[in-house]
Amino acid sequence: MKHKGIVFLLFTLSLLLTGCAGKRELNELAIVMAVGIDKGEEGNVRVTAQIPRPSDARGQTGAPSGQTGDAIWSVSAEGKTLFEAIRNLGRFSPRRIFWAHNFIIVINEEFAKTGIQDVIDFFTRNPELRMNTWVAVTPDKAVEVVTTITGLEVIPGEAVDKLLRYSAITSQAPRTTMRNLYSSYLSEGSDPVLTRVRLVEKGVSNEDPGKMNVKQVELAGAGVFKKDKLIGILEGDEVRGLIPFIERLESVILSVSCPNDKSENVSLELRHQNFKIIPGYEDGKPTFHVKLVTYSSIAEADCPISLKDKKQVDEMEKELEELLYNDIKKIVDKVKKDYHADILRLGEEFNNKYPSEWKQLKADWKERLQDAKIDIVVDAKIKNSVLLYNPTKSN
Repeated sequence: MKHKGIVFLLFTLSLLLTGCAGKRELNELAIVMAVGIDKGEEGNVRVTAQIPRPSDARGQTGAPSGQTGDAIWSVSAEGKTLFEAIRNLGRFSPRRIFWAHNFIIVINEEFAKTGIQDVIDFFTRNPELRMNTWVAVTPDKAVEVVTTITGLEVIPGEAVDKLLRYSAITSQAPRTTMRNLYSSYLSEGSDPVLTRVRLVEKGVSNEDPGKMNVKQVELAGAGVFKKDKLIGILEGDEVRGLIPFIERLESVILSVSCPNDKSENVSLELRHQNFKIIPGYEDGKPTFHVKLVTYSSIAEADCPISLKDKKQVDEMEKELEELLYNDIKKIVDKVKKDYHADILRLGEEFNNKYPSEWKQLKADWKERLQDAKIDIVVDAKIKNSVLLYNPTKSN
């Protein structure tokens, strides 16, 4: 009887074990590393998938057996809808298209101006796609961006992934994922903003080092959306003013004039920040107090300066505060006057503090935001000079 019980228990447990019915063999998959979305012909959607070639299709030198020399295979298809275009990729791929390892979705700006609701809907419903997939817009054809080999990586999608992953040290573009896009699109108190990339002819050919002006991908600001439609582009200091509102500012390089010689410059690296938005409500109108406190170090000095000289430090801190204030003021004014879209997420901040008042204001929040009083305070501190305390150039 005891043995029968053990046999019955083992049989029952075996029914709970997972089988291989849903298995997916690696050699049967076409693993997508990047996807580009463009306008197709006659109003269609064009989708391009970047797929690395399998190792067994490559020669001893790493070149494919077809002698193309490319590490990737790119395939495009069109359809009346995004889903139809993606399904049509299967007409050209001998393997099943697999999305779980996709690094980035690149959307052409002309396509984005017509609305990306279908893109958000499909890729958030797709159980294979990760929500931390990067999403970017480009003024170039998306098919060109996802097929251009950039930097040290052989796979373009992986190269752009690392370009965005380490972009915090330049603050030239926000880092936006599908999760960020989905959240801001559904939010009543914010609008999406996406990374912007473009192709520039600044690279050097790996095959011919003497050949210059090879295309490569670079970070190029941000795309401003009103719900699902692209309505504007931010570049340069506008992006620098935007980033504290949407993500932590990790590193920014700014130049100020030398205290004793205005023709020379001092490079400062902003390493730490404390950014706060304090909402208020006065006379039926929303108000915001924006405060940025930064701590920076001297990265390079073209003139003799020392942190021991308080007058010199105060002068540089004042100029740095003016630069940062102007950056924030510029983006605030542009959002209020030009875009009528809340990419600064002020609505979310107001809702968190005044949920009852928000219910009354949210219906026409974009109009209310234009009349909102926004105060900006910047406190910049220069705290260290890295490994040098005294100047390398004497007075």
